This record gives sequence, structure tokens and C-alpha cells, in this order.
Amino acid sequence: MRDFLDSVALFFERAGAVVTHFEIWDALDILFVALLIYGLIRLIRETRGVQLLKGLFWLLLAWGAVNLLKMNASTYIFRQGFDNMVILLVVLFQQEIRGAFERVGRSNVTNLQILPKRDKLQEREDTTAAVRQACEVFRQFSAERTGVLLVFERVTKLGEIIKTGTVIEAKVSKELIGNLFFPKSPLHDGAVLIRKGILKAAGCILPLSQNQDLAPALGTRHRAAIGMSEQSDAMVAVVSEETGIISLADKGVLRRSLSPEEMEAALLEGLLAQEAAKKNFSLRGIFSQRKEG
Repeated sequence: MRDFLDSVALFFERAGAVVTHFEIWDALDILFVALLIYGLIRLIRETRGVQLLKGLFWLLLAWGAVNLLKMNASTYIFRQGFDNMVILLVVLFQQEIRGAFERVGRSNVTNLQILPKRDKLQEREDTTAAVRQACEVFRQFSAERTGVLLVFERVTKLGEIIKTGTVIEAKVSKELIGNLFFPKSPLHDGAVLIRKGILKAAGCILPLSQNQDLAPALGTRHRAAIGMSEQSDAMVAVVSEETGIISLADKGVLRRSLSPEEMEAALLEGLLAQEAAKKNFSLRGIFSQRKEG
């Protein structure tokens, strides 16, 4: 207890010294560090690096807990890992680091956006409308046995997936989706990605699942859908070109033989419930993260 009180006293003593000798250069230093942190967050939030940061945050909390409880064996293991923190970060974030330098080279300070583009109510309305339009396409293409691969992004940003396709940035409509997946369309072989009710890109390449237990009858579209849902929290809808069966991949699990009505209900529940859960989580004051509109 005595050590704790000494530490608190030392903290306030140093804080007082900082305030007493505070100069304009200190303010500029703080501002620069704040802008640097803000820029780093903007650079990685389009990627799965955000999820890695969350995992790293929980590891740091666990490290603090084992230190506080004086768990010597656990402390030793954590110390060995964190002694090589720089190497660990480079390995974990190698894709994000490369992309960050590329984006810095192309960036313009006038492109900074402080406020979100759209309000949450509009996002929910756009998401609901997009799901209903997509399900109309599923109904039609299931009967015609035309292949469809549609990714609905949730919390995990899929900027690296968007880069593999052609950026469109348009309001979702059954006519647009139908044209993109029409067999003669140049983009019909890839996936279409929808973010918050906006069709972001088409012709995107998805990672294939490495699960060896999948049924041999599943084709490339289904394996790509499962792979995308394994590596992110996205929901991926598939219409089989061979059978017309409508399927939904979520968290690495493929639900098959869905009706358009069942698909609509599942997508709305998954996409809108995710928004509500995140909002409630934020309101409890535990953790909040601003999402891009």
C-alpha cells in the first residue's frame, strides 16, 4: 500500500512539473502525436488490422493482470513475447504497413474527413433496402440458375478485398446486381461487395476456405463464400449456377437451401443486430469505435 501511495505522489509531482514548465513546443508536440495516432487509425481501419489491434489490446490487459496477481510463470511467458514486440508487430501488420506507406504516398491533407458521411438511421434504411433488392435477384437467378456471390460487410472492413475488384460506389438495385452477374458481364465471375447498403465494388476476389472437411460437391463460389466468412465477420450470399440453391455463409458455416424470404430474414437479423449490439456496447462505456459511413 505504501508503494502505491508513493507512486501516486510521484505521478502528481511529475504532472505538476510538466504544467509548470509547459511551453508552446510541448503543445505542438502533443498535437503532432495526436495527428500521428489519428492518421494510423485511418490507415488501418479499412483492413482487418483493426481486429488484430483489438486482440493485442486484450493481450496487454491480460499481461497487466498476471503482473498484478504476481503469476510468475505467466509473467515470464508474456515477457518473452513482448520483448520481441517490434518483430511481432511487423509480422502481424505487414500487409497494413505496406498499404499504409502506399496510401501516405498518394494522400492529400485536404482529403481528411473528420465527420461521418451519413447518419446511422440512413445507413439502416439503406442496408434494409439493399438486402431486399438483393433477395429479389436471388429469387430470379435461383430460378434461372445463374451464379451469384454477394458479400455484405459488417464491422470488419474489407478494403483489401475491394481493391481486388472494380470500385462502383452506387445505390443497390436489383437491376444493377442483375447486370453485374449476367453471364456475359465482364465482372460476373467475381464477388460484389456491399457496405452499409452501398454497392462498393464488383469483380472482387475472395480467399478460398482451407477447410478440408467441406463437401466435394461445393464449387469455387461456395468455398470463396466460406473462406471470406472465416477470415472476417462478413455475411456472404451464394446462388449456385448448377443447382440454383441459395446459400448463406456466416462465421465459417454454410446454410444451404434457403428461400429468398429466409435469406432476407437472416441477412437483416445479422446486419442490423450487429449495429444494435455495437451501439449498446458503446453506450455501456466499455469500448466504442467510430465506423466509417
